Amino acid sequence: MELTDATATELLGKLASRACSAVELTRSFLDRIARTDSSVGAFLSIDERGALASAAAIDRRRAAGGPLGPLAGIPVAVKDVFCGRGVRSTCGSRMLADFHPPYDATLVARLRAADAILIGRTNMDEFAMGSSTENSAFHPTRNPWDIGRVPGGSSGGSAACLAARQAPLAIGTDTGGSIRQPAAFCGVIGLKPTYGRVSRHGLVAFASSLDQAGPMARTAEDTALLLGVIAGHDPSDSTSARVPVSGYRQALGEPLNGLRLGVVRGQWTEGVERAVASAIERAADLFRELGAELVDVDLPHHAYGIAAYYVIAPCEASSNLARYDGIHVGYRAAAAPRRGPGAAEDDPGAAGDADDSPLIDLYRRSRTEGFGLEVKRRVMLGTFALSAGYQDRYYVKALRVRRLIREDYDAAFQRVDLLIGPTTPTTAYRIGERSADPLAMYLGDLFTVGANLAGLPAISVPCGADGAGLPIGFQLHAPPFQEESLLRAAHQYQSATDWHSRGPELE
Repeated sequence: MELTDATATELLGKLASRACSAVELTRSFLDRIARTDSSVGAFLSIDERGALASAAAIDRRRAAGGPLGPLAGIPVAVKDVFCGRGVRSTCGSRMLADFHPPYDATLVARLRAADAILIGRTNMDEFAMGSSTENSAFHPTRNPWDIGRVPGGSSGGSAACLAARQAPLAIGTDTGGSIRQPAAFCGVIGLKPTYGRVSRHGLVAFASSLDQAGPMARTAEDTALLLGVIAGHDPSDSTSARVPVSGYRQALGEPLNGLRLGVVRGQWTEGVERAVASAIERAADLFRELGAELVDVDLPHHAYGIAAYYVIAPCEASSNLARYDGIHVGYRAAAAPRRGPGAAEDDPGAAGDADDSPLIDLYRRSRTEGFGLEVKRRVMLGTFALSAGYQDRYYVKALRVRRLIREDYDAAFQRVDLLIGPTTPTTAYRIGERSADPLAMYLGDLFTVGANLAGLPAISVPCGADGAGLPIGFQLHAPPFQEESLLRAAHQYQSATDWHSRGPELE
């Protein structure tokens, strides 16, 4: 077996037994990236020099019998939305194309402290706004299972690099499904933790009440390993929860006897492809065979989730992205040519409206040139929804719906321990297929936005393939801070199936 085909847990065993060195392991993944990323495009940058230097230092410490972190020698790919000291951190945007933060995000610092090898930064939809990783300012990412299709988004680069065996572990962020949806499309595991479970300090904000960082991997065991490193209270993040971190790996082997699994059957008929619905049905039946009790439940306000999310998230984006003005932060447009007396009214090189000051004109041009189409669309939606006369009609009403959605989940969890349903209505669609239809793109988040609106943990687990061989994932929801239950259920399912061990043919 190639080193790149092994799981992170298996690789830790190889490193501990000296079957390979950290340098050899890191080099194998760097070589894999060099061979395959020209077709996949999962990465925005590779830190080959830094990764090999870190690996060599770990090998020296291991040889000397020194202390080692829980991820010592394991390469980890990080979504390019986290600040890294001295590392170009772009958020997939021209606006931050030359941004080199002066500090590490807490999550990045914890990975370094765990002796992870930070191998590179993965591609993403600009400022995490998108569901296909087509909205990156640099290049689209392609699904390793079919390079003519999207990998999902916005953490598409992280999901694609795992599927392509370019890294054993990856970090994503999830605002409305941006970890779980690409995980389903690429046939890997993606866990969105409870809001506040993982620090957001140093995570460039999209929608602050919805954003959450989380682990991505090929197995539940590896996901538990990575979550154990990044989870925990952070005094630098005012939204970080003071809840002790569980021993996520210890409970993985516990049987599912007595587990009450809520089946949200209403979700399986709302525009869901037949292959997806059938795969979820089979997954639920397998959970019954593993000892779980299936209980039909309903989430009455589920259908309003998309509408509420696409008011709340753009409103928060409008506020968060106001700082990118070309003066204090972000890309600055070149000075506009002076408008002469003979300049045409529609001259694109001319200054803005006659009443604009040069400063306002600079703001306008910097944001117009620095932001992509999807970001501008969401900023405008949010600005409108927050404007005088409309805030109560849209934003406040969406917040009320958000509360109803959370109450639906609370009521369901009075009856069951976990909920099961689809992660996505379809398998991965073709690149460009939905680019001209934002509504169709947004409806792909139908089953994922609820966990973000309610602040709950949720996980996507590979469970099948459609007729074209494209991966399908099921989704589990749990009550707040019950990630351990999600991982245990996912691990027991993977112990009885082999969907997670399959991979695309890229070479």
